[in-house]
Amino acid sequence: MTLYPAIDLKDGKAVRLTKGLMDSAKIYSDEPWQLVKKFEEMGTQWVHLVDLNGAFAGEPKNLEEIIKIRANCNVKLELGGGIRDEATIQKMLQIGIDRIILGSIAVKDAEFVKDMAAKYPIAVGIDAIDGFVAVEGWGEVSSMKATDLAKEFANAGVEAIICTDVGKDGTLSGVNVDFTVEIAKASGVSTIASGGVKDEEDITALIATGEVDGVIIGKAYYEGRLDLPKMFKLLS
Repeated sequence: MTLYPAIDLKDGKAVRLTKGLMDSAKIYSDEPWQLVKKFEEMGTQWVHLVDLNGAFAGEPKNLEEIIKIRANCNVKLELGGGIRDEATIQKMLQIGIDRIILGSIAVKDAEFVKDMAAKYPIAVGIDAIDGFVAVEGWGEVSSMKATDLAKEFANAGVEAIICTDVGKDGTLSGVNVDFTVEIAKASGVSTIASGGVKDEEDITALIATGEVDGVIIGKAYYEGRLDLPKMFKLLS
């Protein structure tokens, strides 16, 4: 089980949202790179970055912060939010991002995502509200079931699927284990759980399924519910 501490970037600051609502943003740091450095010192291998402004704008908007993070930190970085064409993928990889997360474009143009996965390190972000895929920074809900989208990427060469139950995201109400397992089984792809993780028990429950390879940690850490250094030691 790989832990992915998460940083959401909004207006150059590190924030967390509740249920994906931009006006719910709570600022945790004015210097996101310092948070990433802290995670690195705890022993993380990866940090999960989301450009929230980019997710709504359809193009990256927190480039200055992303570049600063890369320049100051040696962890692997995965990045999502507004990345919807090959030129942007190439630019992010040139900056030093290790894995690109494609979300909204995966619903609209699955073939494009498959083409990109053949060339670059790609993860697919599947974000769901009541089982249906949410797009455009979670501002819209599509008519596609999350499990159907997951099946689309079986044997497609993507490195991972990151699945988020939007209704739980940032709520500290517990991760949706069943939903995560459904996505993992539908796709057969390495699956990372996201949304609602509240404590060590959630991580234990995901490990117990034998189906989930990673989990994104956000508010549980920021609000003091999860001892990350302890978890890194336990899982190392």
